[in-house]
Amino acid sequence: MENKFMVEWKKNCIRIGAPTNLLAAATSFIPVLWLCAAYDCWPALNTVLTAWGMVALSFGAFYFVEPISYYAALGMSGTYLSFLSGNIGNMRVPVAAMALDSTESQPGTLQAEVASTMAICGSIITNLVFTTMAAVVGAAVVSILPDFIVTALTKYAAAAIFGGTFGNFAIKYPKIAVFAIGIPFVLKMTTGLPAWVLIVASVFGSLAIARFFYNREGRAA
Repeated sequence: MENKFMVEWKKNCIRIGAPTNLLAAATSFIPVLWLCAAYDCWPALNTVLTAWGMVALSFGAFYFVEPISYYAALGMSGTYLSFLSGNIGNMRVPVAAMALDSTESQPGTLQAEVASTMAICGSIITNLVFTTMAAVVGAAVVSILPDFIVTALTKYAAAAIFGGTFGNFAIKYPKIAVFAIGIPFVLKMTTGLPAWVLIVASVFGSLAIARFFYNREGRAA
């Protein structure tokens, strides 16, 4: 019965999520198009392609890494919501992971989909409220904070969130966690590869290790 509901859930997610995300991607160009049209400052095509190429070289790996690596925690509906709203790594993934943990949901199940979706929706609403507040009073608050607190927030907050999320999963899957942190560490210490290569190697290497342990434990059972 759950498989039937799961199939229906995914079909509805795709039916709503795909056009919504495509519409958001298309409408994000409206301010730029308006600016270029209003001030007649259309850039040359080669300039646009060069700029895109520079961005793709720096962040192109994330086009593939993030949807795959985050899917287990976010689920299908959560993936659409997260890529539409942003703040994926530092907000959506942690709240989805905590929702799965607190409800004891197994990734890939309908219960996990519902739990992560509700958590992500809650985080989006929270973001909207506090982002509005930050836009109104945020600058005034930051200006009176000591420099060391501002530095800590700007430099280390994201790392702390990622570390907490990693620790949460490491407790559940310690064998995989060793490889997940070991692969980029060894590559960083022994090679001069760029950061995006380390990220790709870490994500897909961890997936391969997880698959290996899954198959081995399945055969042992």
